[in-house]
Amino acid sequence: MDLKLFDPKSVFVPNLIGQTQKGVLSFSTFNFKAASLKLSSFLCSYKGASFEAACLSTSKGAISLVGQEQYAVETYSYRYDGSSTNRGSGILFRENRVLDAFDDEYGGVVVNVEKLPSDTDVFASILRSSLSHWRTKGKKGIWLKLPVEKCDLVPIAVREGFQYHHAERGYVMMTYWIPDEPCMLPANASHQVGVGGFVMNDKNEVLVVQEKHCAPELSGLWKLPTGFILESEEIFSGAVREVKEETGIDTEFLEVIAFRHAHNVAFEKSDLFFICMLRPVSSEIKIDDLEVQAAKWMPLREFVEQPLIKGDNMFKKIIDMCIARIGKRYCGLSVHKVVSKFDNRLSSLYYNVVDDQRLGCSAHDSCSTT
Repeated sequence: MDLKLFDPKSVFVPNLIGQTQKGVLSFSTFNFKAASLKLSSFLCSYKGASFEAACLSTSKGAISLVGQEQYAVETYSYRYDGSSTNRGSGILFRENRVLDAFDDEYGGVVVNVEKLPSDTDVFASILRSSLSHWRTKGKKGIWLKLPVEKCDLVPIAVREGFQYHHAERGYVMMTYWIPDEPCMLPANASHQVGVGGFVMNDKNEVLVVQEKHCAPELSGLWKLPTGFILESEEIFSGAVREVKEETGIDTEFLEVIAFRHAHNVAFEKSDLFFICMLRPVSSEIKIDDLEVQAAKWMPLREFVEQPLIKGDNMFKKIIDMCIARIGKRYCGLSVHKVVSKFDNRLSSLYYNVVDDQRLGCSAHDSCSTT
């Protein structure tokens, strides 16, 4: 800050004398020389199209600076709305010094995205003072969710020490760990979840597809319908949906036959892939032209004799388990809805009923959906 602030032509003294200093936006302390200047409790100047105002304040009433060498002065930021009062002076609004936020249950803070300032300079100033405030309050982790329309605030947050946590289509989530100790904030999601549907009709035919977009080595392969589950979607309902989308066949979930766990699959994330046995409740195939080249009911023997199936240990084992389930020599995991007292939420627990008298896995035993 320089002495231009004190140019008599630019000085603006609002009707705020005697006001308290609650809700001050930000401040900085510095020294300056003055030949002759007299300050009342608030002395402000404003400039620019946005009517940004900078104000000086003293802790007591009017004070004379004549003949003094140096003074420590606190500067504050305000906004001027250009309107007037009965006395002809403008109205200054003090910005909140701390970002609007709410406490989380782990001693951290979640910033209210709805009340973020759009002005980058104002945001930078409030963010710095907010971090200082939260530090004095003993807060730990800070969560800052910046929507796409406020992406220009991202570089400012990075400069203040925030780190990327994750991004979705409409926002980027950033975090800041205040304590001088290892960060205890949970990392971003580490897995993607896929499902595959094993569907066989009463003619011992398996529902299979040829994908329109696949690796060259998989060209011509007839495979099970597969896909990723959606956000907040159950494994069993995701399998039913994927089969319906790719083939038009309606199905009923029976069991999870097996699942595969692999790492560094996509964007260095791990992958969980669940093989689900489904019972068909329709038979007419209607393929999805965007993803699927062809779909059909294929005799089981013909399906397992495909070179790529026979030559792959994992797929061969999966098919062996599906055949064992059909022959009542294997029982997969059926889904059961339960509520835990730890979080009072309804969850899906997958298990087989080991104490059932009919553990032979007949078509209507307790391994079916409940």
